[in-house]
Amino acid sequence: MSNQISTSMVNQFSANIYHLAQQKESRLYPLIGRKEKQNSEISFYDRIGSVEPMEKVGRHEDVVYSNTPYSRRALSLRTWYFADLVDDEDKVKIIHTPESEYAKAASMSLARQIDDVIIDAALGSAYTGKAGTTAVSLANANKVAGFDGTTTTGVGLNIKTLRAVKKKFNQNEIDMEPLYFVYSSEQLDNLLATTEVTSADYNTVRALVNGQIDTFMGFKFIRIERLPVTTAATTYNDETGAVGSGDGTLAAGARRCFAFASSAMIFGTGMGMETKIDKLPSKHYSTQVYARLMVGAVRMEEVKVVEVLCNE
Repeated sequence: MSNQISTSMVNQFSANIYHLAQQKESRLYPLIGRKEKQNSEISFYDRIGSVEPMEKVGRHEDVVYSNTPYSRRALSLRTWYFADLVDDEDKVKIIHTPESEYAKAASMSLARQIDDVIIDAALGSAYTGKAGTTAVSLANANKVAGFDGTTTTGVGLNIKTLRAVKKKFNQNEIDMEPLYFVYSSEQLDNLLATTEVTSADYNTVRALVNGQIDTFMGFKFIRIERLPVTTAATTYNDETGAVGSGDGTLAAGARRCFAFASSAMIFGTGMGMETKIDKLPSKHYSTQVYARLMVGAVRMEEVKVVEVLCNE
């Protein structure tokens, strides 16, 4: 038996590149009801509020004019990009050419960034005023903490909390357009353990679809693992979930889920996703893979967004 045959043994490498687990497409962009092409750093979108009619009570009386509420929101664009280099020497030493796979990775990263922009618009400050410099935060009236009527340290997502969120939309007459509930896997697990969600008696449209909550209580559920968490404790009413006062205290680290109507936000695009692959003389003709995106979003109405703080 030859003891030297091991010198002829070879390693075999795959010519394919395997992309690790990651969110590959934007999950929130398709849900935004209004999308605008924007050709300026900041664009303004004007708003008119509701008015009440006047009653005419006598003959020849003077007209009383209404003071129609008028305001605006500012949408600012920001640019995100991806860039990486592939040396020619690298391509000699490896079996594949990675440029196209780098471009795919860049595209997926920017798709996730679109979701981050939308999440920030929903939960962060919107800007109003003539110059668009006055910040408007999401008020406590538009927030609900997970509650069950007894626990004072917060709970995960449950039916009581969903009912409180749905009630807010109904009270503001937001029932003639699609409603979405954005949550993470922990809240999905909370709901899957709830009898009402898995029972056809409570949900005639069969909320449980392939192990995921699809539609329930008027909301289409969208799972995303990029939602932020709170950085400070939150006071809430343990019987209603109302945030800002009460006997309950939700510790920092609660997941900031949110529900919204399709017209709650405007998404602006200055430059759509663009990918370029070029040779750079200044880098010894290495190949640069470059991708960029210029977008922004703004919350148009606070009453069309409800933040839901869920204990994890």
